[in-house]
Amino acid sequence: MFLWTFAMLLFQFNEEARSPFVKKHKTIIHPGEVNRIRELPQNTKIVATHTDSPDVLIWDVEAQPNRHAVLGATNSRPDLILTGHQDNAEFALAMCPTEPYVLSGGKDKSVVLWSIQDHITSSATDPATAKSAGSSGSIIKQSPKPGDGNDKAADGPSVGPRGIYNGHEDTVEDVTFCPSSAQEFCSVGDDSCLILWDARVGTSPVIKVEKAHDADLHCVDWNPLDDNLILTGSADNSVRMFDRRNLTSNGVGSPINKFEGHSAAVLCVQWSPDKSSVFGSSAEDGLLNIWDYEKVGKKVEQGPRTTNYPAGLFFQHAGHRDKVVDFHWNASDPWTVVSVSDDCDSTGGGGTLQIWRMSDLIYRPQDEVLAELEKFKAHVISCTSKP
Repeated sequence: MFLWTFAMLLFQFNEEARSPFVKKHKTIIHPGEVNRIRELPQNTKIVATHTDSPDVLIWDVEAQPNRHAVLGATNSRPDLILTGHQDNAEFALAMCPTEPYVLSGGKDKSVVLWSIQDHITSSATDPATAKSAGSSGSIIKQSPKPGDGNDKAADGPSVGPRGIYNGHEDTVEDVTFCPSSAQEFCSVGDDSCLILWDARVGTSPVIKVEKAHDADLHCVDWNPLDDNLILTGSADNSVRMFDRRNLTSNGVGSPINKFEGHSAAVLCVQWSPDKSSVFGSSAEDGLLNIWDYEKVGKKVEQGPRTTNYPAGLFFQHAGHRDKVVDFHWNASDPWTVVSVSDDCDSTGGGGTLQIWRMSDLIYRPQDEVLAELEKFKAHVISCTSKP
């Protein structure tokens, strides 16, 4: 949850936080708006951010000085800048679950791969930029003091890419790593393509799925519990699930499932870390839907009637006031989700961060829930029958 607390502090809100459970940890003055933020799984104090520039900014939050967001304050300095894009890279950003690798996509139609370890290795022989690194691949150094008269983010230390991967015909909107391999990853873009890459075999696509959706693709996620399954979300309002075993190198491939429960463009998809068949999707309609593909084709009993919901949909969070631009499952607290909405259109500015959890009656096995309700019913009857 640290990542999202940090993300909240980077935005300007038009209302005060109302939750007593979310406390400010540290303020960092970001150079430009924060379009996306991701944390390094091996060390959650290391985060990467995308803004309106070609560079990816790396922050060691533990080492960064705590700032005061006052008018005219200079920007905080990132601890490392990843260079390699030739045009703005605003949204497509991912951290590798197994190695200190960073993946990005941008308007230059390319996917770029870096290793933070490359910077640590190259700086080890430079006494002017002494740093130390643990096995987690962390960046540990003395951060420059703010307000020294030179506030350009580009003046910080930088590292070039390990590889630049070309195959998209339009802006790359999202990227993700294969959970079991730091060398395999995939990307989606405004060319409606889903592309799978393998750094071990070169910089050309291994599999390119043409027309994966009927419109621009905004998001992609690889199942952490079953690395054959990949989710995509699109401006065609749908989520699609692909099995990479069904995809071929000549670009042939059809989704094994389509999920249609949104009324506007899907902006984010993410698999649950607790159950391999469950995932969430958020969209411009302000909804965050929770799906279970094992429920596809099943009918939901509702009293004496049987209602057909969108295939696989079993929960809908409607607490946001505008488009839900990002969300994340809490890996340490099952079935807990944090979601972020952009409320500029409906409120005139700012955003909202919500932390919420579904009732366990929703996701527990039906037989177990019914048995518990029967016990509760018997208890209520016995209590009401007493004089």
